Amino acid sequence: MQINLSNKERMLLEDQIKHELICIEKYSNYANLASDPQLKQIFQANEASERSHLDSINQLLSGTLPQMNQQQQNQQAQSGLTNTPATSLNISDKDLCEDLLMTEKYVSGTYDTAIFECKDTNVRDTLNHIQKEEQKHGEAIFQYMNSKGMYGAQ
Repeated sequence: MQINLSNKERMLLEDQIKHELICIEKYSNYANLASDPQLKQIFQANEASERSHLDSINQLLSGTLPQMNQQQQNQQAQSGLTNTPATSLNISDKDLCEDLLMTEKYVSGTYDTAIFECKDTNVRDTLNHIQKEEQKHGEAIFQYMNSKGMYGAQ
């Protein structure tokens, strides 16, 4: 299905590309810094998902509607950096989690704005799908932090 984007929609999607690239970089780097193997796995899974989001947005910008179910099945972690434990840099797993949780909150909010600015229902649905995945990333980080006593849910 071919889609036509307005200039405003293009601008918002280009901003989302920047956000996705930052998320990919953070998840890749932080997976290598995390000391807990469970946390490394969460970060690697989220990185793969962020790469899928980037692909989806690039498809939208090219005028094509992405196939969301197919992309979800093809996600794989692609982190190739060497492992440097966070403890050698005086960065705790909690610090990594707090930064990524804050990042996910921000990125989810920017998707909310983009969703409301899109005229095409299919584009809105695609961005809504991505936003829900961003929220799941935040949820996974929150659940990890809560289970390790790093986040005091009241």
